[in-house]
Amino acid sequence: MKLAQRVGTLTPSTTLAITAKAKEMKAEGYDVIGLGAGEPDFNTPKHIIDAAIQSMEAGLTKYTPAGGLPALKKEVAAKLKRDQGLEYAANEIIVTSGAKHALYTLFQVLLDEGDEVIIPIPYWVSYPEQVKLAGGTPVFIEGIEANEFKITVDQLKAAISEKTKAVIINSPSNPTGMVYTKEELKALGEVCLEYGVLIVSDEIYEKLMYGGHEHVSIAEISPELKEQTIVINGVSKSHSMTGWRIGYAAGNSQVIKAMTDLASHSTSNPTSNAQYATIAAYSGSQEPVEEMRKAFEQRLDIIHQKLVEIPGITCLKPQGAFYLFPNVKEAATATGCKDVDEFVERLLTEEQVAVVPGSGFGAPDNIRLSYATSLDLLESAVNRMKNFIETNQK
Repeated sequence: MKLAQRVGTLTPSTTLAITAKAKEMKAEGYDVIGLGAGEPDFNTPKHIIDAAIQSMEAGLTKYTPAGGLPALKKEVAAKLKRDQGLEYAANEIIVTSGAKHALYTLFQVLLDEGDEVIIPIPYWVSYPEQVKLAGGTPVFIEGIEANEFKITVDQLKAAISEKTKAVIINSPSNPTGMVYTKEELKALGEVCLEYGVLIVSDEIYEKLMYGGHEHVSIAEISPELKEQTIVINGVSKSHSMTGWRIGYAAGNSQVIKAMTDLASHSTSNPTSNAQYATIAAYSGSQEPVEEMRKAFEQRLDIIHQKLVEIPGITCLKPQGAFYLFPNVKEAATATGCKDVDEFVERLLTEEQVAVVPGSGFGAPDNIRLSYATSLDLLESAVNRMKNFIETNQK
């Protein structure tokens, strides 16, 4: 059967592929340590689970408005006011089936054939695919390692054309964990205002910040930038609710209405009970969020130090999220691998450690490791990586 041309352009998710391979090997009895998946290893906090159960028992299991429960929109608005000082009305917020769905829906209503979206490298694997599915064209800017993988004003200006519709800013970043400062965001924002470029601000990792670094939303810098920005966020990472699939977008009411209209013909609405759970996530205690953040920071401090002690590996210390993004090109060459992709494949088959190749993020010299797993497993994984390099050194 002949499929639509649009799906022929898709590149399968590298993250999901490596995770699936690791699970397959585990099922076959291999002692695989999986550092591929981007989700916390903590359970969803109990008060959130309880709220979902209570909503089910109360019979709140029916359709909701396509753009989300009014009560949840109210909590999202309160969260944005509390954390970023941003004020949004209900018609400026849409609740979606995960932040990924918010991004997908945004690009569907925003882009026409040939419209360009600027995407910094390294990028989250779904950004370019979602842009292509909407008929748009990804335009890549390389954030070099010497600049903490962040793009500059000059790079942004050079990439803008008459076809540019939007630029994506992901801070803290997946996969690098790097964070844009307020000054850097202000400078990039001024360029977007000058050229009329919409800013898509993916802030899904905002609660996971380390080393005294602070998250800043580009929308909070000025009223003009708020108007020019669509904020994307959700509870997947902050409240360990990846499977609940609740995200949101906040911004221009015309854009949000278009997204809501499209959602009414795709998902109908986000899952009702997950929405009630999210109300509890935002209105209830935030102590579990901070406890998880502290645990991740402790793991980061220990594992980063151990990782950079391995010959052939260099790694900037992340400031947020829960990923390490080391450069392993020298180690790959030293072990006789033709490239980092082969290094990743052999590391899985020979040492049973699953990491994600950086090629999936536009950075072929790097790998991504998630430290959202126990410290014991992380230390074991790094030891296996060290053993792989030492054993195969040419």
